Amino acid sequence: MLYPKRTKYRKYQKGRCNSSKVDGSQLAFGKYGLKACESGRLSYQTIESARRAISRKFRRSGQIWVRVFADVPITAKPTEVRMGKGKGNPTGWITRIQEGQILFEMDGVSMSNAQQAALLATRKFNFSTKFVLWS
Repeated sequence: MLYPKRTKYRKYQKGRCNSSKVDGSQLAFGKYGLKACESGRLSYQTIESARRAISRKFRRSGQIWVRVFADVPITAKPTEVRMGKGKGNPTGWITRIQEGQILFEMDGVSMSNAQQAALLATRKFNFSTKFVLWS
């Protein structure tokens, strides 16, 4: 679902999720947002499950903007394969998250409803997040 149609290279290096200067640390589209408090990784399935949790809570009212996109391929070798013989085949997609990055934005709903939806989405992630307001 949330992965690129094509990339320049089939396999990428792992890279690091360090918290340097972050683009996308301010709300740009909605009144409410979900901001990462730690750096980490998000798979495309996790992003989609969090988006579904938010939209289910909103019951087709309001708007959601997904500010992250999984564009880094993750490879894995099959189980019980001996060491060597090159890198494994791509199995999924991730995105690297920096501390302070906005993950989701919401608008068109009440603040309490947006907070509850953000709490549902936070439970899907393996790092801490916080609910932010537009000021």
